[in-house]
Amino acid sequence: MSTLRDNWASTRQQRRGRTPHAPRFLAAPLLMASLCLGVILPAAGAEPAEVVIEKMLFVPQVLRIKPGTTVTWVNREKRNNHSVLFEQENMLESDRLFPGETYQRTFDKPGRYPYICGPHPEMVGVIEVAE
Repeated sequence: MSTLRDNWASTRQQRRGRTPHAPRFLAAPLLMASLCLGVILPAAGAEPAEVVIEKMLFVPQVLRIKPGTTVTWVNREKRNNHSVLFEQENMLESDRLFPGETYQRTFDKPGRYPYICGPHPEMVGVIEVAE
């Protein structure tokens, strides 16, 4: 009976975001390590951003980000394949993104970056990069 009660308590604590019998003496060293690692992690403005491809649209159609941000395009269509093409920059078209696939690009310089879907040029989007 004691084991069943302990398992129930353990599961209940895990659902609350706690682990049973977690050693509390590790909190300070872990906090210090994470603060030290902050020096090598990307700056707060360079957090990842996402554009979803669904219903033959880029969502959001206009994405505002800071320099250094990596944008990920995710194809959430059920059947269609798409691509990302920055025509005005004379960049190569991304590979075709089949359902569930992704494409990434990092934007380092401020500016306005319009793009289209290669096979569906009526699908348009813009990445706006500003400080």
